[in-house]
Amino acid sequence: MTELYWDPFDETMALDPYPLWRRMRDERPVYRNDKLGFYALSRYADVEAAYRDPRTYSSAYGTVLEIMTAEPMSSGMMLFMDPPAHTTLRTLVSRAFTPRRIAQLEEYVRTLCAELLDPQVGGDGFDYVRDFAVQLPSRVISELIGVDPADREEVRGQIDRAFHVEEGKGIINEVSFDATLKLHAYFSEQVEARRRAPRDDMMTALVEAEVSTGEGTRRLTTSEAADFAGLLVSGGTETVARLLGWACVLLDGHPGQRAALAADASLLRNAVEEILRHESPAPVQGRTLTRDVRLHGTTIPAGAKVVLLTGAANRDERVYADPDRFDIRRRFDGHVAFGLGIHFCLGAALARLEGRVGLKETLRRFPVWEVDHQRAARLHSSTVRGYDRLPITL
Repeated sequence: MTELYWDPFDETMALDPYPLWRRMRDERPVYRNDKLGFYALSRYADVEAAYRDPRTYSSAYGTVLEIMTAEPMSSGMMLFMDPPAHTTLRTLVSRAFTPRRIAQLEEYVRTLCAELLDPQVGGDGFDYVRDFAVQLPSRVISELIGVDPADREEVRGQIDRAFHVEEGKGIINEVSFDATLKLHAYFSEQVEARRRAPRDDMMTALVEAEVSTGEGTRRLTTSEAADFAGLLVSGGTETVARLLGWACVLLDGHPGQRAALAADASLLRNAVEEILRHESPAPVQGRTLTRDVRLHGTTIPAGAKVVLLTGAANRDERVYADPDRFDIRRRFDGHVAFGLGIHFCLGAALARLEGRVGLKETLRRFPVWEVDHQRAARLHSSTVRGYDRLPITL
């Protein structure tokens, strides 16, 4: 048997990491990569426990492997915070990101699907990711936040550049850094504009949200509101785009299940959960230990970088029967594709809505398609896994 080695930056390994992740779960549930200096947890129980223990598994040092630091970050990004700062900030943004606001978007999502998919009806095929899966969430989240229509394509382009990956550098490169700065500057300007002239959008809600603290009433600063708007736009676009891309590939590979979904839309909610479990769009998350942890006979020292393999956990045979089988009717209690605990994805409800409606509208128009795997192209970073281009024939 070959030596057990996993590298999150290796694109070849990322094509089908599941056999390797199974070996890690079975042979080395606490995996150590000496070359890159991190540990990895791959069993569901261990990943779940880590998500639920933010005091031990800290996010304050970064959650993307290539940007993790030896000292806590000074970033205002909620993603890179621990309690109590995280608690206050999450409470504030939750005041703006309400279930009612998300539910009101369903008809808009359906209208957008028609706008994007109807021109493809009667054609020979199209790029499902570039022409639909990326466009849909970008436009939905822009509408929700309040990005002016004239700015939306530029914002979407900056999001693409913010996720630019370079060999040997990962997401830490000039293209990504420049795009991130431009997004922050744009949203800072927009937040300030809402302070002067409120609108009926989420940026205004972020400006107006407040929470009582021991030191008085707390509101988001311009930088904090801009950071959250940027996080929501970029994260929301990426996750849903990869979710829909994986749905397209999986259903093409399982035509019987695709036909069942086309015939019975009530199966869609569970199908979306199974897609998220089977092919998690963001399968790798980073944490830093604040104390020594002993697991499976191994002591992981305080200060160590620990990778939580959500993609591996969601295929753990200790939790899921026949975990590598894709089954839209599978019955299971849950998954960790959106994380758990205090950092559970705030946009999960929106992602599920877009996935469900996007698939329903796709199947209404195109009950059958075939993926052109020869021309398809993967997108790969240390945290995101999915398709960048996905041509289909009709």
